[in-house]
Amino acid sequence: MANQGTKRKFDHESSDSDFDQPPLTTDMKIISRAKKIMKRVTDNLVHTIIMNKDIISKLNKMNTVNRKKETIGIIGKSGVGKSSLVNAILGKNNLLPSGCFGACTAVVTQVEANLTDFNYTAEIELISKEEWEEQLNNLHTIISDENADRTEDFEIAVEKITALYGDDAGKKTLEELKNDDKYAEIKNLLSSNKKTKKISKSDVSEFADDVARYIQNSNACSGDWFWPLVKSVTIKIPDCQELLKHIVLVDIPGTGDCNKDRDDLWKSKLSECSSVWIVSDISRAITDRNPWGILKQCIEELGPGGECKSINFICTKTDDIDPVACMRAMRLTGVQNLEEQEKKKMCISQRNKCAKKSVKEKFENSEIKKRFSTDNNFLQVFTVSSKAFFDTSLNLESAETEIPKLQDDLRSLNKSIHRELTREYVSEAKGVLSLIQSVQLDKDKKAAEMKESIRMELRNNLTRALREFDNYFDSVYKDLEQRLSKGVKESKKSCVDSTKTCITPIAYNSLEALCRKGGCHCPKNKDKILDLNKTLAKDLHQCIDDDFRQIFPVSGKTDKSVQEQIDKFTIIQNETAYPRSPIIHYIHYFIKAEETKLNALLKRDIVDMKKEIYSSIQKTIVNEMGSCYKDAAALKGQGCLRRMQDLLQNTVDEKKDDMFNKAKMEMLNKCNDLKLHIKARLESGLKRAMDLSLSQTSKSRSVDVSKEIEELEGLLEQLSD
Repeated sequence: MANQGTKRKFDHESSDSDFDQPPLTTDMKIISRAKKIMKRVTDNLVHTIIMNKDIISKLNKMNTVNRKKETIGIIGKSGVGKSSLVNAILGKNNLLPSGCFGACTAVVTQVEANLTDFNYTAEIELISKEEWEEQLNNLHTIISDENADRTEDFEIAVEKITALYGDDAGKKTLEELKNDDKYAEIKNLLSSNKKTKKISKSDVSEFADDVARYIQNSNACSGDWFWPLVKSVTIKIPDCQELLKHIVLVDIPGTGDCNKDRDDLWKSKLSECSSVWIVSDISRAITDRNPWGILKQCIEELGPGGECKSINFICTKTDDIDPVACMRAMRLTGVQNLEEQEKKKMCISQRNKCAKKSVKEKFENSEIKKRFSTDNNFLQVFTVSSKAFFDTSLNLESAETEIPKLQDDLRSLNKSIHRELTREYVSEAKGVLSLIQSVQLDKDKKAAEMKESIRMELRNNLTRALREFDNYFDSVYKDLEQRLSKGVKESKKSCVDSTKTCITPIAYNSLEALCRKGGCHCPKNKDKILDLNKTLAKDLHQCIDDDFRQIFPVSGKTDKSVQEQIDKFTIIQNETAYPRSPIIHYIHYFIKAEETKLNALLKRDIVDMKKEIYSSIQKTIVNEMGSCYKDAAALKGQGCLRRMQDLLQNTVDEKKDDMFNKAKMEMLNKCNDLKLHIKARLESGLKRAMDLSLSQTSKSRSVDVSKEIEELEGLLEQLSD
């Protein structure tokens, strides 16, 4: 996907090719000033000093940054106004067609800023020709099965076939479909060497028209809609850097699909979300079980197995109200004599207040809150009207639609990320200049002796710090091992009964779909995900969850957290043999800057690796149960439902001793992998920093950059303010 570690140029202010930039903020001015300082120094160095190639490399790499964008996941059924909501937030009415967000069964759609040009672009990732051949066979088999459960896979199959071929496709044989002109058109589309189709338009209306057939689930049965062939869509919008420069909005479809890979895609996206927006029609915000159900089922992917720091519950369509019915339901008095528009505004306001209170109360009493380490700001409730934001005739002020509040949320997040990146850049710039300044001061034999002494001191400090880190992880490993052992015992006791409870109420088609998809099935238009793997992993997860939240908190830090240990990790001690030596001062600052840079890199590594650690339990169960799922899905004929159930229960009973112990050891091994990864990165990075700073010697007249260092220190102070 486009936001996976994408290299993005630090294109803030200084380049002539910059475009579409919002007014300069303090942070932009700071980064612009820092870049000018570094350019001036680099230009001078070319002619005045012979530098190590590693220093030159550091200078050259400072204008690029590797960092994934923040992901905000949007959850909600079709028809609740997700597309309209995104259009309103971006201030572009009718940009995304109605039904773009959420209507397509399993197409992950994301929206981000176009940082390249002024065009509206869509990068459409298509399935392969071979995948379509397999899918068409499966779809036709489902439609042709007279015993099909017509509330789940059957509906999806009909939806896809008619979208591509037209409303009479369900009556055709497989051979007739493959001889249809549309089949040739599909093969031609999927036979392209490029896996991604790109649409780029400067006119928003033309763009919306062209992209609609790939992302919109239309009710029209013309056979001209290609969304069933699409894996994911990335839409890039100009003029919205202030909102989305560092952020991606991603639709998280909570429904099933005939294709297992695409069914898994939305679940994997959940683990990337730093925030989740639950979107629901205000008239059903409390009673609608779907978004709450999906959220409840995916707590592991968001919390311990993810990085979700906040939830916004967004009640839409607040302008759609019957004042008379509202006044009666809410027993409003004293408003009968108001003008109709004033009466409507009063009803909207009162219903909004009630909705916010009710949603907050529901969350406070829910299992969802209990599974997160939350504060009072973890859940925010918004009551919005996308329609009234664009249509002033509805007599709601812009602020009353609450769209500006959501825009401010995005601006604030965007700004905080920008400030973090700016601080990292200025800190690294000061570190590199400190290294150059230490070379400038390296003039005599005494300095060389001093540097050799400090090298030994730093190496000893590194050895000691790594030993302390080892001790910390030994303690973590021991605690997890004890809790996992308890989880193994409880899993062995309960797994057969848990399996029976999970699969017994399921109809044949749903159980067959669960087995075909490797143990997990998301029925269409249902609020409950059928997941036998998660059921089997439940006891192990429950035994470690409290400890896991302490070791890997989603937000903030704890005394027991890995990040807290890395924050404390340093080889620079307050006491040194040469406390007043300028050369040592600059060497220390360079190494401290390298420590800060390593900390930032490891912080992102820890988030990714902790997801692997937590998910390892369920992945082990999936692997152990894999052959059983295949065998169960293949069962046909009379009594096959009972035979499928017996096969699953018997397999769980046979494998329970080995399966849960393997899951335990896999998690512990991945914890050890994390320790080794952190230690290796710290050790190699800091040894490289030491070698770089303590091996440099001035071979010609050098440049005094002390003034530039002071300027950068001033910029860092501004950032602190």
